[in-house]
Amino acid sequence: MNIRLPLRPFAAAAAAVMVLTACGTSGGSPSASGTPATAPGTPTTPPSTEPSAATPATPATPATPATPATPATPAPDGTPPLGSWSLKPLWPFTTPAQAEAWERAYRSSGHQPWHLDPGQTALSFTRNYLGFKEIDRVSSRTVSGRHARIGVAPTGSEGGTAAVIHLVRYGTGPDAPWEVVGTDDTTFSLTTPAYGALVRSPMVTGGRITGVDESIRVQVFQPSSDKPLGTSPCCTSAGGDKQPWKVTVPFSGARDAVLTVVASTGGHVAEVERFTVTAVRVN
Repeated sequence: MNIRLPLRPFAAAAAAVMVLTACGTSGGSPSASGTPATAPGTPTTPPSTEPSAATPATPATPATPATPATPATPAPDGTPPLGSWSLKPLWPFTTPAQAEAWERAYRSSGHQPWHLDPGQTALSFTRNYLGFKEIDRVSSRTVSGRHARIGVAPTGSEGGTAAVIHLVRYGTGPDAPWEVVGTDDTTFSLTTPAYGALVRSPMVTGGRITGVDESIRVQVFQPSSDKPLGTSPCCTSAGGDKQPWKVTVPFSGARDAVLTVVASTGGHVAEVERFTVTAVRVN
């Protein structure tokens, strides 16, 4: 079933530390593209120094321990903050202020209710942001707590799932919108650069693929631009069983702190039959 989707919202330039949440179990498995799943150890306050039983005549002044940096507050269910060390906001919002502004508009006038539907958000990401117009249906849907995994596919019985898009609620309230943070990959992965890595142009990308006569193209996007920041020469041939692939893509004009890198393949029954997404940083 085709879903008519609104145009993608505008985006701000800089991504701040963002609060986005999920149940600890539902978000525990990493995607094949390297999305982090578990938090690193939380800094703890150094223990206080106990005085000795006998006080020396001239005690040495102990060095004051450095105060550890206060980590961003996790959501009530324990999920770490979006935009910190873990999940990166890809689309449609890039800052907490944008998500909160939409929540206010929705509460006052019902503005763009599709943000509350992970399926419609996933399709809008695919069609309006990435430009994959043929991918216009939801093929699978799993929502667990504040995580969602939405399979998207081209129309037609021959077209299988093109990708499983991972979304998380951006905020802690009941009206928190859904935010795309990556994909869960199986037969086509994008593991280089690593999820959340700092990159520059030209960027080497790569991963593994299973298939026959595949044709891989890589593009770089940012929410504040209507067109890709870069596209690899079309196209890189690949195939086999879990075979490595590698593509270098130049890009320019990056303004947003987090960029979307998407690798796609197709040409058998549809222009885009499978794709995989990861997040990178430029500042």
